[in-house]
Amino acid sequence: MNSNLPSLDDIVVSGKKVLVRVDFNCPLGHDGEILDDSRIRAHKDTITELLDRNASVVLITHQGRPGSRDFVSLEKHAEILSSIIGQEVKFVEDVMGPAAQEAIRQLKEGEVLLLDNVRFVSEEIIEAPPEIQKQTYLVRRLAPLFDVFVFDAFATAHRSQPSIVGFPLVLPSIVGVLMKSELVALDRVMRSVEPPKLFVLGGAKVRDTIKIVEYLTKKRVADRILTTGLVGLTFHVAKGGKVGKSVLRFLEEKGLTPLIPRARTVVLSGAPIDTPYDLKVLKEDGSVVEEPVHYVDGKPMDIGTYTVSMYSELIKEARVVVMRGPAGYVEDPRFRKGTEDLLRAALESQAFVVIGGGHLGAMLKGLRKSGLHISTGGGALLLALSGEPLPAVTALELSAKRFLGWEGGN
Repeated sequence: MNSNLPSLDDIVVSGKKVLVRVDFNCPLGHDGEILDDSRIRAHKDTITELLDRNASVVLITHQGRPGSRDFVSLEKHAEILSSIIGQEVKFVEDVMGPAAQEAIRQLKEGEVLLLDNVRFVSEEIIEAPPEIQKQTYLVRRLAPLFDVFVFDAFATAHRSQPSIVGFPLVLPSIVGVLMKSELVALDRVMRSVEPPKLFVLGGAKVRDTIKIVEYLTKKRVADRILTTGLVGLTFHVAKGGKVGKSVLRFLEEKGLTPLIPRARTVVLSGAPIDTPYDLKVLKEDGSVVEEPVHYVDGKPMDIGTYTVSMYSELIKEARVVVMRGPAGYVEDPRFRKGTEDLLRAALESQAFVVIGGGHLGAMLKGLRKSGLHISTGGGALLLALSGEPLPAVTALELSAKRFLGWEGGN
């Protein structure tokens, strides 16, 4: 992953109008209230640095998708950002029409304007190559009003939509502080020569995770891959591990049975995979017990004590640890311990640790350590770890060469 893209240190923004693609896509309650503003807070450093450099800052972002309950206007987001950065954030109920254009023209140095939900524009839902997206009405109407484009929305970097890949092809473009930190962390994970390099992969996105394991094995990136959750069960069966009928039914209900042959091919290719030794199981009568994986009779809900102990020892000896996806059904407090214990082992280690956002990031509850990076991207992180280029990064590379004479490389 290229972490050497031009940033705020490579361009003059003083007195210029700067369009910033951020990701303010927050979880909302049934009353429309923002439940977690961490995605807004994540962009504070980029926004304040632009303001400190006397730029006129215009923010563009999405919230939800058409048809979903959280597909709303962004007025409340502007209010929250105002309190975070300590100054008024102007808001306009428009994205690219006359009202938005006039608000952009009137914006003064050191001021911030948030445009309304970019997905109110139907073009934003369509994915296409950058050369096509630069021709969209969104880009053609807004780009002439700006001097610089800043991309700071790593969580959207796996999309190829106009606000992500269109603007870089028509404006000098750089990465923001948040995007830079994500790229540096990924670069360290993929290029580091410090062994042992350990990946802890769990959660329910089994197909995506198998693809990651394929890439890590092919490129010999990982020294050890510890699997948990549905990922661990799938690989256990793929390795020829014995399981009870209830586990096979469980995998079939989740639609994972067809993935077992592919997982077996990965195992036979030499993937350094560990699978759980024991599991925490929910019985039909509602009781919870721990059973060896090959004797499980019930619904597997978390990794067991012995697996936690073995995995924790390996984590504590690692130099690089990447954790993605929970070890169990963490929505239920009875099945959070496995994930919490593995997180604790990572935080107590001397390793450089990357946490794959989502459930894991939320479970850290403000805990920190030196050498810890909490990623803001789910889909983007998965794509990057599986070796696929991120459309946003590709567009930024094209822009850097076209407008800034950037030669590429690290």
